Amino acid sequence: MAAGGMRDALADLAGALLPLSAQRLQRSVAERLARIPNRLNEYGFDPYGLSPEFIRRAALPGVLLYRYYFRCQTHDIQHMPAGRVLVVANHAGQLPFDGLMLATALLLEAEPPRIARAMGEYWIPTIPGFNVLAARGGTLVGTPENCAQMLRHEECVAVFPEGVRGMNKLYRDRYELQRFGLGFMRLALKTGTPIVPVGIVGSEEQQPGLANWQGLGRLLGMPAFPVTATFPWLGPLGLLPLPVRYHLWFGEPMHFEGEADEDEAAIEGRVEQVRGAIRALLERGLAERRGVFR
Repeated sequence: MAAGGMRDALADLAGALLPLSAQRLQRSVAERLARIPNRLNEYGFDPYGLSPEFIRRAALPGVLLYRYYFRCQTHDIQHMPAGRVLVVANHAGQLPFDGLMLATALLLEAEPPRIARAMGEYWIPTIPGFNVLAARGGTLVGTPENCAQMLRHEECVAVFPEGVRGMNKLYRDRYELQRFGLGFMRLALKTGTPIVPVGIVGSEEQQPGLANWQGLGRLLGMPAFPVTATFPWLGPLGLLPLPVRYHLWFGEPMHFEGEADEDEAAIEGRVEQVRGAIRALLERGLAERRGVFR
C-alpha cells in the first residue's frame, strides 16, 4: 500500500475509534466546510496551500478546546458579512490560542461559515513542519501582497494588529491594547473591504506573563521569550493554558473611504476608530462576564 493510502487508512481507523460525541463534532465540521466555496486544484489544495480535507481531519482538537476547555461563547456573530472581510481582534496569551478560537468560532458559528485566513508572523515559515501545517490550515505570512490577494478573492482574513506586542504583554498590562500597525487599514482602503472588530475576553488570563526575556528570545530566533508562572519551569507542560472561559464579541462592520497611500496621520485616525471599537467591546465583555473561569 502506498504511503498516502496507509496514512488515509490510519486516519479513518482513528476516526472510527473516536467517541460518538467526537464523531458528531467531526461530521458537523465536515458539513460546514462543504458549504464554503473553495478554488481547489486536482490535489485538493487552494492556490495558497489550504486543504479543506486537512482542516476536516485536524480541526477536532481545536473544536474540543473551543467547546469543552475554553467553553467559548460568541456574542453578536451575526454581524459577520458574507464576502471579503477583515476581522480585526486584540491579541494576548503568550501562545495564539485566541487566533485558533476565533477561527473555530467563524467556522462553527458564523452564517455562512467562514475559514479564517490568518496572517501569521514572519518567523512561522522558519519552523520545520509547522510551516506546512500552518499553510494547510489557512495561515500565510502577513505580507501586504498575501493579504490583498486573499481579499480580492473574497476571503475572510483575520488580523491581530498588536502582533507580538499584544501576545507577549505582561499580566499587569492585560486588556490594555498595544499600538496597532497601520497595514490592515491601508489594505481595507485598497481593496474596499469592510472591517469587523472583535474583542476577545479570556485570552489575557490564559497564561499570565510575569516577564519577557527578549534577549534570550533573539538568541533562539524568536520574537519573545515569555516567562509565566509555569514556563519555563515546568518545561513543555508549562505551555498549557489555564481553562479560562473565552467570550468573543463581534462588532458591526466598519466601512472606510479614502486612498491607501494617504499620509500616516490620516491612516492612524481611521485605525484609532477600529482600536476604539475593540476597546469598547472589551469593556462590555469585561463588565458582563461573571468571572475569569465562568
